[in-house]
Amino acid sequence: MACACGNKGRAQFEVVADGGNGRVLFTGASKPTADAVSRRYPGSIVREKPKTTPDAKAPR
Repeated sequence: MACACGNKGRAQFEVVADGGNGRVLFTGASKPTADAVSRRYPGSIVREKPKTTPDAKAPR
């Protein structure tokens, strides 16, 4: 499998249970794969993963 190190600017997609209110079931860079995974979980949705900034990280 290829390394995803160079995909820092690429969109990531999440499959989230309970219409977006549940836990994240899957995260990946492929929208078709995320759609396929979401069909396995009734009531789940696919959304673009929010981008995190260095300022948003928790302090140590």
